[in-house]
Amino acid sequence: MKILLHPSYLPSIATFAVIAQHNVEWEAHDNFQKQTYRNRCYIATDKGKHMLNIPIKHVGEKEGRQKYADVIIENAYNWKKEHWRTLETAYRASPFFEFYEDDIKPIYECSTDSLYNFNLKAIRIIGDCIGVKIPIQMTEKYALTPENNVDARFLVEAKKEKNWGLEPYNQVFEERHGFISNLSILDLLFNEGTNAISYLKTVSLNLQHV
Repeated sequence: MKILLHPSYLPSIATFAVIAQHNVEWEAHDNFQKQTYRNRCYIATDKGKHMLNIPIKHVGEKEGRQKYADVIIENAYNWKKEHWRTLETAYRASPFFEFYEDDIKPIYECSTDSLYNFNLKAIRIIGDCIGVKIPIQMTEKYALTPENNVDARFLVEAKKEKNWGLEPYNQVFEERHGFISNLSILDLLFNEGTNAISYLKTVSLNLQHV
């Protein structure tokens, strides 16, 4: 049975653990919702937990709801440059930033305007770094209650964040802020490097009883 997920921005460690452990199918026909991990993620900086947010173009009231697959990124200002600089500042001192820097930077050099496609491309790039094969199958229609998949679409909901009890690993600013759990997968990659895949495979997520 496949796990149904939303492609999110630089996914959380819990989300990437699902991708590493299971056969995943991407939800491609849902409506976009604000304040979710579709266009935001969290990293650890010298000031603590920090949000990176992708600006999007909002449709007018007359258009009503907008499909996630139709959402266009707002590129009026160079948010990609800002996000990359923030990642550099936060993780330059991490053990594996320089090792993966040239692989991750192209995420912020692509020209796609589609939020959905941008997220999938970023996930594929990160998957290549970690050694996780990223699935390509997408849903053909929207189902409120999927019959043949385990529904893990809730992982994209920032307001319903669950404590997964993730095992601590070394973080750059841990002495200042303590261990911050379930950040973007980049936090694990830059701090643990080639050990990231082993970490993801040992994460225990009981998705069917959440």
